[in-house]
Amino acid sequence: MSRAYNFSAGPATLPESVLQQARDELLDWHGVGASIVELSHRGPEFMQVAAEAEADLRTLLSVPDDYAVLFLAGGATTQQALLALNFAAPGQAVDYVVNGHWGKTAIKQVLPYVAVNVAASSEAGGFRDIPTRGDWQLSPDAAYVHITANETIHGVEFRDIPDVGSVPLFADFSSSIASEPMDISKFGIVYGGAQKNLGPVGISVVIVRRDLLERTGQPRADIFDYRSELKAESMLNTPPTWNWYVLGLTVKWMLAEGGVGEFAARNARKSKLLYDTIDGSGGFYRNEVVPAVRSRMNVPFFLHDDALDKAFLAEAKAANLISLKGHRALGGMRASIYNAMPEAGVQALADFMMGFQQRHG
Repeated sequence: MSRAYNFSAGPATLPESVLQQARDELLDWHGVGASIVELSHRGPEFMQVAAEAEADLRTLLSVPDDYAVLFLAGGATTQQALLALNFAAPGQAVDYVVNGHWGKTAIKQVLPYVAVNVAASSEAGGFRDIPTRGDWQLSPDAAYVHITANETIHGVEFRDIPDVGSVPLFADFSSSIASEPMDISKFGIVYGGAQKNLGPVGISVVIVRRDLLERTGQPRADIFDYRSELKAESMLNTPPTWNWYVLGLTVKWMLAEGGVGEFAARNARKSKLLYDTIDGSGGFYRNEVVPAVRSRMNVPFFLHDDALDKAFLAEAKAANLISLKGHRALGGMRASIYNAMPEAGVQALADFMMGFQQRHG
């Protein structure tokens, strides 16, 4: 079987060696006579998996000791609703900087609980840029400032961590976590769904500064309380054990490949190759994002004539390049080139794009 180069934005491609190991261990995990997905989450076998996943993730991301790490069911959107419940008093102001679709989605999740101040937004310009930090209108008494580190649909990425003073900075890193070194100490919370760089869909990672957990927050069920989840080691109820296990394998793979420094170099080469192909096409392809904030993970682009879109997708699929259709909110094409996308895959896409232009230009 020949595996395609899969440019899906999420669920996204996983390392082939991780999939092979998960396949090989599916029926019998380490000789215990059962699959890890069949074993109790409170048994010694899965407790080992969980402990290694946390230890490895802390190593990969250089997570300081004064930050807790939670592995929780659901995606980033679930966590977005829980941020306000756990860290803001009823009606307290929270600041949101919006640079794409998912920033707007994050606001929707907290509207029932807090007073949202849109400190800045690039929507008027079609989310092609990030609002200049000097133009942000922050609230002096905000519970937190929230950003979306990388917007998967619009292809816009924060390349620098903004300084927001003494108010904790919360960031959705779903699609760029572990893609380069990051200073977690500059954030109050870093969170994200796993299905881009960390593993399969259905599990999220929340990295939270421990002192923030002392906040009262709002009345909420125990299952929605991060403090309770931490006390129960992310097992207040039965967690998505298979997803957690595959996440652990993926993190081990990243460490074995050289860690975030190595992936930063690879991602820089991959994204440069793709943007150079677009920019060098003489207008046959175009990317509309301001170059300084172009995403290294998600590259949206348009053909000069959208009547060619169907042919592009059909010919790409025939060339073993799949999941290149752009999000319905934006249209066009999108290539997601997360850590598990090999450089050979991006080279194959660039070669195809140049060949397509020759055939249809």
